[in-house]
Amino acid sequence: MSRDSQIARIHRQPKSAMQSGRAGAGDWLLEFAPGEPKRLDPLTGWPGSGDTNGQVRLRFATAEAAIAYAEAQGWRYEVAKPPVVRADIKPKAYADNFKFGRGENWSH
Repeated sequence: MSRDSQIARIHRQPKSAMQSGRAGAGDWLLEFAPGEPKRLDPLTGWPGSGDTNGQVRLRFATAEAAIAYAEAQGWRYEVAKPPVVRADIKPKAYADNFKFGRGENWSH
């Protein structure tokens, strides 16, 4: 399958679940959906496919830049709305557990 027949998905990169920081979460990604299902290799048993478009992952600073690149290449695309991020979350530090004059009881 060629890239012309596949739809590129443009979306905002989510925050990593492995870190509390938001580094790299503001980037916009352009990715292709799989063009064919994965199949098991009879010799090794590893999954794989002949579609290399699934390996393409391009980063852009803005959604407009990603859209302009997709249009310049002649690719069909869809843009996903960015997720709603709560701004009222107060950052905490481990050292706050041992702070003098702490108002809460020690819980553990």
